[in-house]
Amino acid sequence: MKKIIAFAGSNSKKSINKQLVTYASGLAENVEVEVLDLNDFDVPLFSVDLESEMGHPENAKRLVDKIKQVDGVMVSLAEHNGAYSAVFKNIFDWMSRIEQKTFQDKPMLLMATSPGGRGGASVIAIAKDRFPRHNANIVAEFSLPMFNTNFSEGKIIDKELNNELINRVEQFKNAL
Repeated sequence: MKKIIAFAGSNSKKSINKQLVTYASGLAENVEVEVLDLNDFDVPLFSVDLESEMGHPENAKRLVDKIKQVDGVMVSLAEHNGAYSAVFKNIFDWMSRIEQKTFQDKPMLLMATSPGGRGGASVIAIAKDRFPRHNANIVAEFSLPMFNTNFSEGKIIDKELNNELINRVEQFKNAL
């Protein structure tokens, strides 16, 4: 059975992106899923000085190892001021120092959501530019606009958007 990890690029306990990625990962039938929480991968603020003093944090190594051990990755990025959240950028910086090919050419479903109408479009654009430089194989993407209107009780309630996500998850599964 294929294995995937799913996580949100957020450390919010009520992360809307974690809600989305959890729902999306549940749509992947006949796949073993582990939903991760970035709060379980706490690392110090990256700096080259700290890296030379202490080496690489164990939690960053653990997340790199998680990616290496699975067949695919689902990620839903929180958008803060049009870019990655600070917590995601920080762990990503550490991970890329451990393994420059951070995403190991694993198929990736790249997602984002936000309360606004653009659904995290800016952070998706940034990730689509940056992630392939770290060996991401983005096979599908999905943006959920107006989270509070389109998501309720653990699922997407807009039929058209839900069907779009189902299709993206199927594309992702077919690439595993």
